[in-house]
Amino acid sequence: MHQVIISEFGTLDGVVEDPDGSGGGAGGAWAFRFGPEAIAGDVFRLGPLLETGTLLLGRRTWELFSQLWPTRTDPFSLAMNRIEKVVVSRGTPDLSGWDRSTLLAGDLLEEVPRLRDRADVLVLGSIGVAQSLVAHDLVDEYRLLTFPTLAGTGRRLFEPDRRPAELTLGSAEQIGETVLTTHRRQR
Repeated sequence: MHQVIISEFGTLDGVVEDPDGSGGGAGGAWAFRFGPEAIAGDVFRLGPLLETGTLLLGRRTWELFSQLWPTRTDPFSLAMNRIEKVVVSRGTPDLSGWDRSTLLAGDLLEEVPRLRDRADVLVLGSIGVAQSLVAHDLVDEYRLLTFPTLAGTGRRLFEPDRRPAELTLGSAEQIGETVLTTHRRQR
C-alpha cells in the first residue's frame, strides 16, 4: 500500500509558513537563519521515494520550485527533476517550465486516493494542499523538520479546530540545529 507523506519545515510553535522568505512576510525566512545547509538536499530523508513517488504541489510552491530545481545538477536536484509532479490549481497555469509536471485532473480529495493507488504521494510545503489532506484524514505520514525558533504568527499545518488523531513516532534525528521527526497515522 502506498502512502501520502507530508513534509514540512516548521518552528517550535508550529508555524510552517514562509520558511525561505519567498512569501515576503515580516516573519518569513526563519529557516535561513540557520544557514542554507539546514534546508539543502534530502533533509526529509525521502531517498528512494523520489524515484518512485509522485510529488503533489500547490501552484505557488510549484512556481517557486520550478525556478529552483530545473537548472541544478546535484543528486537531490536531479531526483526532484525526474519525479512526476502533479500541481493543484484552480486555474490553468503554464507547467512547461519544469519537466514531468501536470495539472491535477479533478477534485483534490477524490484524486489523491487514485494517485496513492499507483505510487507514494509526497507533499512538500504546499500548506493549503497539506491542510486539506490533514482535515480529511488522507495523510499516512508526517515528516517535520523543526527549527529552534518561535515565529509567533503564521499559518500552521494543524489548524486549531482539528479533531484529535493518534500518531506513532517513527523516528527522530538531529540534523544540525534542527530535528527531523517522522510520525505515522494509526489506522
